[in-house]
Amino acid sequence: MAIDRSAARNQFFKELKPRCVSINNLAVRAVDKRASARDLATVVQDLSTLLDRQADSDASILDEKLAEYVFFPLSNILRNQQQYPIRLTELTIRCLRVLIQHGWKSKISNDLSHQLLIFLTFVLGGVPGQVRKDRIPEETELETLRTLTSLVRAVGSSPAGTAALVDTNAIPALGHAISTVLDGITDGRTSDIQLEALSTLDALLNAIKDQGALATSLPGIVSSLSRLLAPPASLKTQRRVLIGGINTLKHVIVRVLGDIRVMGIMTKQPSRDNEKVNEGKVLSPSWLKATATKIKLALASVLKLRNADSDDVRFALETLCISILDECHQSLAECAPILVESAMVLANVEDEKSVLDTSLTDLARIYPELGDTIKTTVYNWVTSLPRLVQSGDDKIKQQAIRNLTKGQHFITTLQIDSSILDDSLAVSLKDSATALVLASRSTGMSELPSNSIELNMDVVKQNGSSTFPPVLIAQETERSIRTALLDLLSNAGPVSQQSKLADDLLNYVRESTGPSQIASYWLAFELVKSNLSQPAELDGFLDLSSLAASDEGDSTFQELYSFSVSILDSQAEAEETDWRLQALALEVTTFTASRMKDGFRPELIDVLYPIATFLGSEIPKLRDHAIISLNSIATSCGYSNVTDLIIDNVDYMVNSVSLRLNTFDISPASTQVLRMMIRLTGPKLIPYLDDVIASIFAALDNYHGYPLFVESLFSVLTEVVQQGSQSDSLLLEAVKQSAKDHKKTLQVVTTTKDIYDIISTRIERREKRRLEEDLEHEHIEPHPKHPWKSTKQDESQEKPDEGVEESHTEVEKPPPPKTPTFKILARITDLTQHYLTSPTPTLRRSLLDLLTTVCPALSPDEDAFLPLVNSVWPVLVERLHDPEPFVVVSACKALATLCRSAGDFLNTRIKTEWWDSLGKWCRKVKADAAQSSSKKSSGGSAKRSVKMDRDLVIPIRSRDGIEGKEVSKAVDTVSNTGLGRFTQAAQVWEAVQELLVTIATYVQVDNDVFDQILLLLGDTLATNTEAKVALEAVDPDAVWLLMYERGMVEPMGKPVLAERTFVDL
Repeated sequence: MAIDRSAARNQFFKELKPRCVSINNLAVRAVDKRASARDLATVVQDLSTLLDRQADSDASILDEKLAEYVFFPLSNILRNQQQYPIRLTELTIRCLRVLIQHGWKSKISNDLSHQLLIFLTFVLGGVPGQVRKDRIPEETELETLRTLTSLVRAVGSSPAGTAALVDTNAIPALGHAISTVLDGITDGRTSDIQLEALSTLDALLNAIKDQGALATSLPGIVSSLSRLLAPPASLKTQRRVLIGGINTLKHVIVRVLGDIRVMGIMTKQPSRDNEKVNEGKVLSPSWLKATATKIKLALASVLKLRNADSDDVRFALETLCISILDECHQSLAECAPILVESAMVLANVEDEKSVLDTSLTDLARIYPELGDTIKTTVYNWVTSLPRLVQSGDDKIKQQAIRNLTKGQHFITTLQIDSSILDDSLAVSLKDSATALVLASRSTGMSELPSNSIELNMDVVKQNGSSTFPPVLIAQETERSIRTALLDLLSNAGPVSQQSKLADDLLNYVRESTGPSQIASYWLAFELVKSNLSQPAELDGFLDLSSLAASDEGDSTFQELYSFSVSILDSQAEAEETDWRLQALALEVTTFTASRMKDGFRPELIDVLYPIATFLGSEIPKLRDHAIISLNSIATSCGYSNVTDLIIDNVDYMVNSVSLRLNTFDISPASTQVLRMMIRLTGPKLIPYLDDVIASIFAALDNYHGYPLFVESLFSVLTEVVQQGSQSDSLLLEAVKQSAKDHKKTLQVVTTTKDIYDIISTRIERREKRRLEEDLEHEHIEPHPKHPWKSTKQDESQEKPDEGVEESHTEVEKPPPPKTPTFKILARITDLTQHYLTSPTPTLRRSLLDLLTTVCPALSPDEDAFLPLVNSVWPVLVERLHDPEPFVVVSACKALATLCRSAGDFLNTRIKTEWWDSLGKWCRKVKADAAQSSSKKSSGGSAKRSVKMDRDLVIPIRSRDGIEGKEVSKAVDTVSNTGLGRFTQAAQVWEAVQELLVTIATYVQVDNDVFDQILLLLGDTLATNTEAKVALEAVDPDAVWLLMYERGMVEPMGKPVLAERTFVDL
């Protein structure tokens, strides 16, 4: 092994020798240094490559003797380095670094190390006290710093080198080196230079063993590092440089001011004699006091980095605070408040630290005074929170809330009890939440008028969201603040403290009003939720006080729920109540239901109707809250959907509605709830509403002079009709089967084949009967036992009696009973006749629509329906002359529905009404529509278009071939195209046409009335297929003749028959 090592050393020397000789010759014997610089740089580059290769393969071959051998020619370059390019100096310094690091190591001579320290410092900083004009390249500066770091480490690895480093003659060079390195830290052009300068400074701190020398350099080092780490320089510095600077600052402070290092100074009692003795010494009590004050100022600027976004920087800064608090606990005692506060801010309470790492909690258990500092810091944070949340910067708000959350974590972990802190926390939370609520920007929510609110029941029927949208601090930009505040409430302390806070906030709720009340109410609710969501088993085992706190928390929860129920109950009276308070009450009630599950069902007696009432609120968000609340309560109580919830508790809700109707305590919300119940439950609820309908009728009788109120009540009745019409139990099965179809159909024309079939059937029947009689005569009967006359008389007497009994039985047969739903719909239908003359047009139209809906449902039972038709007919016909066109349209639809349902029962009524006024009115409507259409086309181009249309000729077939007929003569119709069809007159005429078609289809009218209807509709027969089919079902010949006269059909060809000639028509 020794032989191989010697051989390798000899081989390496053989490679070094020619290069070293060449370098020496070029450096010493060359007259023109600049001319030989290129060749010299090539050889030095080759030497550097050789040294690096040997250091990577086997660095032990390069010992101090070979280092001396290689250094000799390189020293000639260093001696005249100003005459050579800086690139050559850089290569030489790189070779020096390898020689120091792997050659000399700790055996480097003190004189050589001193000279190299001076040289490297000169390359970096120039002459001390003079401003350097030409800066060296970044690469050269970086390589020089690396070499200087290797030199300092080599010197510091030997006792002799350490002593020589702080020798009286070496102190100026050392001071210059430290100053130069600090300049590289603060003013380095690249982050690599700054990092290498920090490494050099660490090496110097490790190499200098003399405490006095370190104390002398401490102010400059701390000042430069604070410049690097404090804003605004830190904002432009890379993260790794910041981390290196923080670690170096921790190193130097602990190295110089650690309690172990300055224990002797701190034990000295300050006196005049000691002051005189210590006047010439650096390390003295006065020095320690002054230094601690300066360090505090520097830390105050450096610790501003605690708000940095980088987790690495925050971790390094936390380590700095913990290290100083631990190792400089006494020497830097006056820095403890700022260090404790920063450590609390920087602590990551979510991640568990290793048991080997010291934390602030560990130090607080070791040093009780740190626990007091933590308590003071948390109190300051608590009292300043209301002020900070009013800042315009959201980041400041979030930071303040998160800091207090961490503070509460330390208070809980260390089990610090303070009644003052608890009381101030409740007040601070209330004031802070109030400030956030007041500062929260408007949601831009528009409150809709009550008459435009429509309940979207599909949302309720579906499986909607079970999560309430936020009511307070609800903006998207405020989400982070809200999350931080909720995190603070969940970490407000143990169960006992949370219960106490919630109880205090509930007291504020009862005593305050406005935003303060809402904020306190929300905070109390969130605290109760957090309290009840925490597992109490372990807390109860570790903290006996939580046993009593559990009961206190339940009582607080009950008080919160009771207050919420009172808010829900008072919503009808308290019109000025803030909707957010009501929304929070809905959330509390829903949360209670989620905890009680099926046990909440008895509570539905008190809360179900008030919650449903909010479905009629004018505020969209409150309606959404009510929908989500109903969905969640239905799930919590074990119902499959809200429909089952309402039906199962319908008696409570109906009683609540009836009570309000009987006391005339009716609000728009009440009628909206009733509509919601009816629409949600469908026809199932109708049979239970007889008392409610009676109450509505009573209210209508007493307040019929209030149109809006009447319209609100009729909206409920309309909903009853719509749902009742869809009920399967509306009519009995026998009544359903007896329903009639009044539609008229076209009679089939009898042909000769049909006559032949009839005659053949009769002949066959007569022949069959004759054969049966012949068979009866062939049977011989015995002689009669009784006289024939008496027997016939007895039979004749028995038959009439049987017929009498049968007819008597048919007369006494009772009519089928009416279902409850049928009775309710019939009462509503009969009531409409009294309000069809209401001064409110919208109410008149809604009543007409109601009749349109209810008539087909009631028509199968003619015994009950036809009397209703007789009652409603006079008022309904009168609506055709209503001044509002949309009411007239609805009246036409209602009359058309009545004709479909009653059929021929309306024959005489239509006949009488037609000759009285209906016929004239229909012609007037048609004329108005024609006039409106002509007005629309009265413009210049329109006039020309009409004139051109009238000049057009329609080709028709005649006996002489094809003839032309003018449009004006062929068709005199109302225009149904263009914008004219949207006029009121055109829409009314369209509705009248539908009415006339329905009359002809379902009612048997007289021929005179039919002829006039045919004339009114004649213009549209070519395009209105429905009207044509309906009229042809009554009299197809009349329809064809009219259309033929108006040129709408082609004339029939002349018949051809043998030996017969037909005349021309």
